[in-house]
Amino acid sequence: MATDRYQSPLSERYASKEMQYIFSPDMKFRTWRRLWIALAETEQALGLPITDEQIAELKAHQDDINYDVAKEREKLVRHDVMSHVYAYGVQCPLAKGIIHLGATSCYVGDNTDIIIMKTALELVRSKLVNVIAELAGFADRYKDLPTLAFTHFQPAQPTTVGKRATLWMQEFLMDLDDLNYVLGSLKLLGSKGTTGTQASFLELFGGDYDKVAQLDPMIAEKMGFAGCYPVSGQTYSRKVDTRVVNVLAGIAASAHKFSNDIRLLQHLKEVEEPFEKNQIGSSAMAYKRNPMRSERIASLSRYVMVDALNPAITSAVQWFERTLDDSANKRLSIAEGFLAVDGILDLCMNVVDGLVVYPKVIEKRLRSELPFMATENIMMDAVKAGGDRQELHERIRQLSMEAGRNVKEKGLDNNLLELIAADESFGLSLEQLQQTMDPSRYTGCASWQVERFLRETVEPALQPYKDQLGMKAEILV
Repeated sequence: MATDRYQSPLSERYASKEMQYIFSPDMKFRTWRRLWIALAETEQALGLPITDEQIAELKAHQDDINYDVAKEREKLVRHDVMSHVYAYGVQCPLAKGIIHLGATSCYVGDNTDIIIMKTALELVRSKLVNVIAELAGFADRYKDLPTLAFTHFQPAQPTTVGKRATLWMQEFLMDLDDLNYVLGSLKLLGSKGTTGTQASFLELFGGDYDKVAQLDPMIAEKMGFAGCYPVSGQTYSRKVDTRVVNVLAGIAASAHKFSNDIRLLQHLKEVEEPFEKNQIGSSAMAYKRNPMRSERIASLSRYVMVDALNPAITSAVQWFERTLDDSANKRLSIAEGFLAVDGILDLCMNVVDGLVVYPKVIEKRLRSELPFMATENIMMDAVKAGGDRQELHERIRQLSMEAGRNVKEKGLDNNLLELIAADESFGLSLEQLQQTMDPSRYTGCASWQVERFLRETVEPALQPYKDQLGMKAEILV
C-alpha cells in the first residue's frame, strides 16, 4: 500500500473486492474491447469488409490490456479512448484499421458505464436480499417476544422484537422493488454517432437505413441487453445515472434508519450489535461497547444520500447533444456511490447476523411501564364490576400522575398498581391487578402480523433469489 498519497477509504476500508473489481480499470477496458469486438462482428454481419482473421485477432487480445502503451499514448494525444484504440491496434496489426469503425468515444465510454452499473446493481441486489433474509430469520425468532414500543422515543403500547424488525424489512423490500424496476429499464446507448444521428453509420452502409436500424439491436444482444435507448444525443441521457443513484440513496436511507434503531436499542441495553472478543470500544473507557458498525452504516449512508445530488444536477445542466462537464463528476459519484452502498450492505449483513437480544432487560423495561399501558384494561374490568367509566377514568388519570411523579421526582419504582388497589372505587385487589400484567396481552396482532408478513410478502420476494442467499460478510475494520 502506498503511504505517500491519498487512498480512498472506500477501497481500503469499506467496499468488497467484488465491487472494487466492477469499477476497476480491468473491468472498464476489457469491456471497451468487448464492445469493439461486438461492433466489428455486427458491421461484418451487415456487409462491411471485415475479415474473420481480424475479429479473431481482436478476441485473442481482449483481456491482456497493454496499459503501458495506452498510458504513453495518452500523454501525447490527451484522449483516453484514442489512446486505447492505438494500444489495441499495436497488439492487433491486422485489425488495426477497423477498430472503433464509425464510432465516437461514447460508444465505448457510455455503453461501458451502463454495463458496469448493471453489473454493480446485480451485486447490490444480491447483498440486499441477503440482508432481508437475515432480518426475516431474526423477525421469526423474536416474533413473540414483547418489547416496549416507542413513539417520539417515549414509551407507547408494546410491540414485539420481531414485529419491529418487519419495519426495517419493509423499507428494504421497497428498495428491492425500486432496484428491480431501474435494473429492468436499463438499456445500452448503442452506436449513435457524434450527435445521436448515426450519420457515420449511414455513410458506412451506403445510405441503407435498414442496416443502420439493425446495428443497435445486434450490438445489444451481443452485450446481453434487451435493447438500446431509441434516441440520444452523443451520450445516453444522464437522467439514467440519476435513477440509478437514487436507488442507492434509498437503500442508504433504509440502512440509516435501521442503524439508528440499533444504536438506540444498544443504549437501552436491549439489543446489541456484534462485539468481538478483542474489540476495543474506547481508548479511554475500557468498559465501553460502542455500536461501531451501526455508526459506520449511518456515516456511509449520509454520504450516499447526499451523493444522489451529483447525477441529478449533472443531468439538469447538460447542454443540447452533449457537454463534457459530466465526466469528472460521474467518475466519482457513480463509482463511490456503489462502493459505499456495498460497504453499507456488508455492514448490515454483519450486524443482523450477529445481533444479540437481552430478553431480561427488555422485560424489565416493559414491566416498568406496563401499568400505565394496562390502565385501559383495568378500567374496563372495574366498569364490568359496576364502576362508573367517567369517574374511573379521572381517578386513573390522577393516580397515573402521582405514580409518574414518584418515578421521575423521587426515583422510585412505578407503584401505579398499588395506588389503584388502594382506591376503593376500583374494587380490585393488587393480586387481581398483577394478573393483568402479562405483556403478551398488550402486543395486539404483532406476532400474527410477523407470520403473515413473512409468508405473504417476504418469502415470495426472496424466492427468485434463493440461490443467492446464505452470503456472509466480513468487515475490514
